[in-house]
Amino acid sequence: MEQPEFLVSVKQRFNLLFTLMNPRPNTSLLDGPPGLQLRNHVSIAVLVLGLAASWLSVASALEPCKIVVKESNSGWPVPLVELRTTHEVCFVTDNAGVVAIDLPELLGRESWFHIRSDGYEVKADGFGYRGVRLTPEPGGALEIEVDRTIVAKRLGRLTGGGLFSESQKLGEHLDWEESGTFGSDSVQTAVHKGKMFWAWGDTNLPRYPLGIFHMTSATSALQPLETFEPPVKLKLNYFRDEEGRPRGVAQMPGPGPTWVSGYVSLPDKAGKQRLVGYYAKIKPPLESYETGLCVWNDETENFERHQILWKKSEDRPEAPLAPKGHPAFWTDENGQECVLFGDPLPVLKIPASFEAWEDPKTWEPLTSQETLLSAEDGSEVKPHSGSIAWNAYRKKWVTVFMQRFGKPSAFGELWYAEADSPLGPWGKAVKVLTHQQYTFYNPRLHPEFTPADSPVLLFEGTYTQLFSSSPTKTPRYDYNQILYRLDLDDPALAGAREVR
Repeated sequence: MEQPEFLVSVKQRFNLLFTLMNPRPNTSLLDGPPGLQLRNHVSIAVLVLGLAASWLSVASALEPCKIVVKESNSGWPVPLVELRTTHEVCFVTDNAGVVAIDLPELLGRESWFHIRSDGYEVKADGFGYRGVRLTPEPGGALEIEVDRTIVAKRLGRLTGGGLFSESQKLGEHLDWEESGTFGSDSVQTAVHKGKMFWAWGDTNLPRYPLGIFHMTSATSALQPLETFEPPVKLKLNYFRDEEGRPRGVAQMPGPGPTWVSGYVSLPDKAGKQRLVGYYAKIKPPLESYETGLCVWNDETENFERHQILWKKSEDRPEAPLAPKGHPAFWTDENGQECVLFGDPLPVLKIPASFEAWEDPKTWEPLTSQETLLSAEDGSEVKPHSGSIAWNAYRKKWVTVFMQRFGKPSAFGELWYAEADSPLGPWGKAVKVLTHQQYTFYNPRLHPEFTPADSPVLLFEGTYTQLFSSSPTKTPRYDYNQILYRLDLDDPALAGAREVR
């Protein structure tokens, strides 16, 4: 195996020193005239000093300084915190809230780090700078405390590469295995045959700028998290190709990407569970030209087209109402089990069977609430995307949704609300997550991850620079899924209990 250059240099110096100290059998470096003895002593001293310097440089190279960012109240590590130096080098904390400082110009030198993270901050100094002054030492460990300013608690990233990249530079979390993906858009989940099935839209890969555009997918345990505190380690078992790389699972006929939503498992008349979805074929810029229904083949582990619902034409320029978005099961006032589809609030009701799902004549359109009122100031909040779920702890239906054209981020402001019925009316909304210059869309609730009586509500969403004013993309985090936690007994959510 080829060895690093600095190790080769150290070995060469050591071998030379050994040769000088042992020139030949039965001789000594003290033999010979005084001038030669002096030269030998000087040579040994120079080589010893050089050897020591080499080993010191090796130690510095292998021993970065660990900095962990923690929330001041809970002591939890905080992922997605940027530490930026005065010469514009940016470090971003991983899922363990860690960065590994290994820059030679910073080690052993007092340095300023600007601290920035949506929803977390440090106090500003007299000049308005928010940051800390630290002296990173090789092999050292430092902590930074930040105050959380949002209601939701950031737990960590679920998809992409390098979830524990900074920690692994320090020899920590070495058990974490890379998925082979770098970015995953807009999650769908469904409980099917005793497992949690996952699907994502366009997926970035390491080997080329163009990745997978026909949905990637994975499975996990139904309750895949051992703890609801960071650091998060969600093990996903991806469907892979013959070379072991993640692959597309929804290659529908026709050009362009395939997007699948309305992901749900329903029983057919024989009692067999069928994993189904709604697909859309996409052409530039982001326009649907065909939609339909697709069914998961348990043998081939792929979605297959079941029926076409619509093809764009002059006579039919707009796609009709269909079972897309995020589904939620509901037993209606007549005792019939149904599936509600919406994004976020329900717009379609279908009896909970495979045969009803495939038959548009059984589909019942619903009118969803167009706006909610802010619990803070009574202003109107228009939902754009999100999901709903029944919550046994609150004994209410709950929703987390992204606001359409919110502030400060047009597509990065998330709200929480409650209702007695999934059909509404929905009560006042509380903002739980905000972004300055970033998008956070398509939030998905995960009621299955927690015990029924738990006050913890988990949701994830896509963190991306798309549709935002941010000039830069956050390394590793961009275009990936980030998990957040709401504590439903948090007094900050009290405003959501007020009736509209």
